[in-house]
Amino acid sequence: MENKTAEKAKKGALSIVFSRTALILLLVVVQFLLMLGIATYLRDYVVYVYSAMNILGAVIVIYIINQRGNPAFNMTWVLLILIFPVFGCLFYLYVKSQLGTRYIGKRLGRLKLDTWQYMEQKQEIIDDLRLSKPANANLAHYMKHQLGFPTYRNTKATYFACGEEKFTVLLERLEKAEKFIFLEYFIVEEGYMWDSILDILKRKVQEGVEVRFMYDGMCSISLLPYNYPKTIRKYGIQCKIFSPIRPVLSTTQNNRDHRKICVIDGKIGFTGGINLGDEYINRKVRFGYWKDTAVMLEGDAVQSLTMLFLQMWNVTELKPDQYKRYVTPMSAELHRELGFMIPYGDSPYDNEDVGEEVYFHILNHAKKYVHIMTPYLILDNEMLDTLTRAAKSGIEVCIIMPHIPDKWYAFAVAKTYYRELIEAGVQIYEFTPGFVHAKIFVSDNDTATVGTINLDYRSLYLHFECGVFIYNNPVVREIESDFQKTLEKCQRISIADLKKISPLMAICGRVLRLIAPLM
Repeated sequence: MENKTAEKAKKGALSIVFSRTALILLLVVVQFLLMLGIATYLRDYVVYVYSAMNILGAVIVIYIINQRGNPAFNMTWVLLILIFPVFGCLFYLYVKSQLGTRYIGKRLGRLKLDTWQYMEQKQEIIDDLRLSKPANANLAHYMKHQLGFPTYRNTKATYFACGEEKFTVLLERLEKAEKFIFLEYFIVEEGYMWDSILDILKRKVQEGVEVRFMYDGMCSISLLPYNYPKTIRKYGIQCKIFSPIRPVLSTTQNNRDHRKICVIDGKIGFTGGINLGDEYINRKVRFGYWKDTAVMLEGDAVQSLTMLFLQMWNVTELKPDQYKRYVTPMSAELHRELGFMIPYGDSPYDNEDVGEEVYFHILNHAKKYVHIMTPYLILDNEMLDTLTRAAKSGIEVCIIMPHIPDKWYAFAVAKTYYRELIEAGVQIYEFTPGFVHAKIFVSDNDTATVGTINLDYRSLYLHFECGVFIYNNPVVREIESDFQKTLEKCQRISIADLKKISPLMAICGRVLRLIAPLM
């Protein structure tokens, strides 16, 4: 028995060592070491190199400081160059010289223009919104004119307080698909959830329904085989990997597709925090109970989710897509009771931090409260100031975090913000049954956003994300009700609790906070 166990462990270790993932990591490390080696070699010419690098470093630092973008990222680069002048300069020039990043940015820009005509803004909707809440009309103007995302009416929203609820409805709606199904997810893992969905997709293809399925390349590291798209295509399903992981140091591979979108016939759209894995429906326990949320849209606003998917799908396509085929006629009737909806996407290539702007908008225009669920709390100065300013102004700012984290290092960094937030009046709670993966803001019983955007640098600045801004729709009260029910299962964190954090965890958190923009 012991021999069999040892043999099994040996085979498992060998499979890891000689796997494609290990090879990719090895090659990336080799590239990194090569760059470091060049920097070390140049030390032999220390006088000349030091002088040249001082001049180059000064030029680069001045350039970085005057560059557009988040100051925290800029400061990280400045620290790297000041501490490691040779390596820092070489690494910065290497990162900024990559053509792949520019290509993707330009390609997405062209695709946005191609789909712009299918996301028209009805002026009467903006006029109605301005009469109801002028500040939201200003947000709508920004969303449309800077990013191309219109404001819609006539859209019913259904809120799901957990993955199990969404999964049941998702299967029902997929079964009713008649024309097309679009799926775009960050994580897909073989198991009960994905297998159940795949079975339906196979049947739908046989019925003549067009099915497109896209997932992020990180899945190929540990969750799915690298050639998995070939397997899926055998069933008649169009499938592709967004940004496959390759053994090359590249900034493009730092920009992951973190979106979760499902569109059915252009009439039904899903988004939120729920990926396609068994932990998201609590059939597999990883970090206690997995608390997640999602929203389903029915009506006019689904059009933006359709176009968001097609934009990402066509990044690597050579032939133009037939966008008009996927346009759904807008409703002729006006249902005022459904309020206003703005589905939106966030891209690291458009110089617009859309997700953060939505969060700022809700915090800055709240009158009574802002309630937040987020799995991570890694904040830049602007977000930290906005949260504390709102609390100091008498707004009830309440944040629900996980009690059982999925990443200890992210949790350690989050803890470093607790004291400043609590002292400013922000209430922080931890969900004791397990892990919170939800990403919601809800305010004043009339405003909410549900989506994929975490309160950390990656979601706010580096990843492709999406969400829905909701105003005056009955679903807002459902979101707030869920928040209150979740709050009953949480423990409030006090200043006294912070003193119980181990010194090692506190030190790790403070050190890691210096490189938080890279986490």
